Amino acid sequence: MKKHIDLHMHSIYSDDGEFTPSQLVYQCKQAGIRIMSISDHNCVKSNKEAEVEAHKAGIQYIPAIEIDCTYKDVNLHVLGYGINYESQEFAMIEENVVTQELKASQERLKLTHQLGFQITQDELKAVSNKGYGKNIWTGEMIAEVLLQKEKYLNNELLKPYRSGGLRSDNPYVNFYWDYYSQGKLCYAEIKFPTLEEIIGIIHKNGGKAVLAHPGNNLKGKFELFDDIVLCGIDGVEAFSSYHNITNAYNFYVRSQKYSLLVTCGSDYHGKTKPSIQLGESGCFIDEKEIETQLLNFELL
Repeated sequence: MKKHIDLHMHSIYSDDGEFTPSQLVYQCKQAGIRIMSISDHNCVKSNKEAEVEAHKAGIQYIPAIEIDCTYKDVNLHVLGYGINYESQEFAMIEENVVTQELKASQERLKLTHQLGFQITQDELKAVSNKGYGKNIWTGEMIAEVLLQKEKYLNNELLKPYRSGGLRSDNPYVNFYWDYYSQGKLCYAEIKFPTLEEIIGIIHKNGGKAVLAHPGNNLKGKFELFDDIVLCGIDGVEAFSSYHNITNAYNFYVRSQKYSLLVTCGSDYHGKTKPSIQLGESGCFIDEKEIETQLLNFELL
């Protein structure tokens, strides 16, 4: 069931986002979203435009960012809500990641060739985000190019991502998770800040730190969650398009145990995740509970 609170979506200021901040606000208005956040990857550039447009649309807007970080050699995503997005510390985070992503893109291309696929820089530039990071090539972009190539129509590696395949619901992002995420064949390492550093920066800039879709990033390592809580996170995204009902319930219960803020987000991107729509986070609790928590944590 679609809800009226969506605190996790991506604009063109994420290298895998499709829509401008204004377009996302318009889509939220059409979808009946009352409270929203745009949480771009390691970037705060969407917030000013989104805040202005959301106010015009009568939508409550919470400034946000989604930051990559590491804890005990596991890559995590932490959402920062209610941040001072004009702080130079967020600009420095973005610059650091973009510099490394440019190099990692070349490594991803080389590793893709080693899988046996022929793909060129020009083909990747044709599908890359024109508004941001046009020379950054993600696993999702590589999947988009490969799945469009007629010569690979019957390629066995790509069959799970084609219509009717086991991974065809969100083929581009699933291809990324299967081949380009941490520990996979085409993973290109980037040195991210530590979890503790990012929590500190978010808090220093007036925000609340929320662990994003832990059911995805902590696969097989859910025991780390208790340690992560001790690092000072304020909340957990229990309700996410990445979570099945078991994971959602598990992290909701844990949020209650530790008196954490519980949030919900679709992680909407547009074409990168075609099966995900705004407001679809699998949230099974009354939205008033989340809204009350947002008030108690001084985010509204």
